[in-house]
Amino acid sequence: MGKEDHRRIEHRAYARVGFLGNPSDAYFGKTISFSLANVHATVSLEPSSTIRFLPHPVHDPGEFGSLQDMAERLRGEGYYGGLRLLMATCKVFHDFYSPGVAGEGISLHDRGFTLSYDTNIPRQSGLSGSSAIVWAALKCLLEYYEIPNELQQVDSLPSLILRVEEELGITAGLQDRVVQVYGGLVFMDFDKISMETKKKGIYKPMDPELLPPLYLIYTKNPSDSGKVHSDVRKKWLSGDQHIHKLMSEVAEIAEEGRSCLLNRDYTSLATLMDKNFDLRRQIFGDEVLGDINIKMVERARSVGAACKFTGSGGAVVAFCPKGQLQAKVLIAACEASGFTVEACQIGPASVTHI
Repeated sequence: MGKEDHRRIEHRAYARVGFLGNPSDAYFGKTISFSLANVHATVSLEPSSTIRFLPHPVHDPGEFGSLQDMAERLRGEGYYGGLRLLMATCKVFHDFYSPGVAGEGISLHDRGFTLSYDTNIPRQSGLSGSSAIVWAALKCLLEYYEIPNELQQVDSLPSLILRVEEELGITAGLQDRVVQVYGGLVFMDFDKISMETKKKGIYKPMDPELLPPLYLIYTKNPSDSGKVHSDVRKKWLSGDQHIHKLMSEVAEIAEEGRSCLLNRDYTSLATLMDKNFDLRRQIFGDEVLGDINIKMVERARSVGAACKFTGSGGAVVAFCPKGQLQAKVLIAACEASGFTVEACQIGPASVTHI
């Protein structure tokens, strides 16, 4: 790298919103998602003599004012920050690209680096904050080690990100990682044959301008989303016909939603958003979805907005089919209930839409 040895590398990755079809991505289904520019994660790489990971002062605390402070922090934020994500990214990157290990077999230089991160993506919000940190870190490593473009196939990178999270025991599907790599708005078909033979789905970027104005609603005290797939996954794997039928209906919502977007049929789109949440509720049940998550959806619906989860819970996305006046009523109603509301800003696309 020559003179570039001393330069700082920094990359950003955006949160994402599962717009339609989720959570069928983990069940050979179909989804539509978009990257959310409102919040993001940033990872910085500084060349150094050794490999170091800097803990985040807020998300990786090692010091507390009192035992009570520590207990309250762990209750609200959990035990894990982003440090483990950086470490796992480096380990999987090494395994994938080093010769004689498991991957592409190229020579990686032995210069050190220091990794640090920052994020303003709300924790446990169903906005894919963990994979945003991983993707930002992976981009830094790809640049630092000068990985050739032919070894950075855009449709394969989401699987590499997922492999990092699997390294840490995180259960997830490809949807989040695909839209964070592609950016913008993406239709995804996780066709069973393609997934089993190629380890990836069929991804079709779309024009983000097709989306109507959307609103992100979230809470500062989200429920834990880590248990959402557990029982349903077990039933699905055991061949439960009822679960298979409902999950297929969820997947078809994405297909229908794609047609609605292309035709700018926003009335039908609103119906599909509500149907997506109703099916999810039927599949998982209220106890798994969480009381506060359901309240966010019901609050939005109380003013006539269509609403559904963005991911596993903690945040929802809403659409006001009657326009700006209805949106103002939505914002006032949600804020009166203690929820935060923001107009969705679509993240930049890295792959041109078809």
